[in-house]
Amino acid sequence: MAVIIAVIAGITIGLVSPDLGKELKPLGTAFVALIKMMISPIIFCTIVLGVGSVTQAAKVGKVGGLALGYFLVMSTVALAIGLVVGNLVDPGSGLQLTDELRKAAEAEAAKGGESDTVTFLLGIIPTTLVSAFTEGQVLQTLLVALLAGFALQAMGERGRPILAGVGHIQRLVFRILAMIMWAAPVGAFGAMAAVVGATGVDALKSLGVIMLAFYTTCLIFVLGVLGPMLWLVARISLLSLLRYLSREFLLILGTSSSESALPRLIAKMEHLGVSRPVVGITVPTGYSFNLDGTAIYLTMATLFIASATGAPLSVGEQISLLAFMIIASKGAAGVTGAGLATLAGGLQSHRPELVDGVGLIVGIDRFMSEARALTNFAGNAVATVLVGTWTGEFDRERAAEVLAGRIPFDEATLLDDDDQPPPAEQPEAQMSPAT
Repeated sequence: MAVIIAVIAGITIGLVSPDLGKELKPLGTAFVALIKMMISPIIFCTIVLGVGSVTQAAKVGKVGGLALGYFLVMSTVALAIGLVVGNLVDPGSGLQLTDELRKAAEAEAAKGGESDTVTFLLGIIPTTLVSAFTEGQVLQTLLVALLAGFALQAMGERGRPILAGVGHIQRLVFRILAMIMWAAPVGAFGAMAAVVGATGVDALKSLGVIMLAFYTTCLIFVLGVLGPMLWLVARISLLSLLRYLSREFLLILGTSSSESALPRLIAKMEHLGVSRPVVGITVPTGYSFNLDGTAIYLTMATLFIASATGAPLSVGEQISLLAFMIIASKGAAGVTGAGLATLAGGLQSHRPELVDGVGLIVGIDRFMSEARALTNFAGNAVATVLVGTWTGEFDRERAAEVLAGRIPFDEATLLDDDDQPPPAEQPEAQMSPAT
């Protein structure tokens, strides 16, 4: 409730006093920075505990293979839905570029930079073990954590004290995160006041069609694709899962960053009944490879720009360019503006004449990024439950109790002290609530 009030207050300030609203931007920037500060240690601890506690390395490979296969299929479905809706709506017709918009587009293209498959793969390898944490690179942290987890797994009993230590560090990290979350209303207030103060309502009206079409497409994907999948595979209602994750959705709505809710998603999925190894592998990997909302955004934004600049794409060009963008977006930071930079970079690489059109949506990207982040988050939550079900690592009875409210989530610690003790306190077979 505090976050909702803060968002409304921020919008009001931005409308009444735009200059004051823009001055409040550091509040939102600081809050997101605090959250990003915690991402690497949380991912490291979660994956090391998950992988290190599994007695068979083949199990990790099975989980990862299922997750990546599912991510590829869902990204393709999201891209296809975006193509269909984008071609039907044709929201960019009638718009014109200005010199000011061209300059804004060039700036975003510079952020996107050059991207190719080889650069992406080499970028997963950190310069040092420490740089993966200091630079905040999700995929690099993931690689280091996997290596550490497999190493501890191979050490057997000699590695158990280290696992216990990592478990205690994880509790410390989550405790710090719980303290940071008290500042969520302040961060949401500053972010909303700044964006409304900078863009104004009138500037958004002319681009309302693309925003409405994008939000509608995301809704179709979540309710028409994710919902049926979740029910058919796990027999769980999508609405009950979304209700369980309502606080996380409000946090994302305020910060426009799905990454801000990543630590809480990890904790809540374990509490729901998905085993720690599945959560530790699926959630962090999904934040880099399962960007359903970003796929829809890149699809519709590209069609919008092509239409607005009078250079429509053929079906073949659409598939080629957008397939490249999906690859380029893997591993992109799940923070505000990452999708815009990826869009500009992709256009620069394939159709340079379309880059000017990025300036058309610079002003509303902040609002579109909210739907993008919410869809990404919903997709990863559903993916975790599905992968857990397929691998037999999901406790349906516990999930029913949790979703019914009979086993409440501990907001104070973000951990289940009763159900998830440190690694050294129980045998490996009892490391997860799904056993």
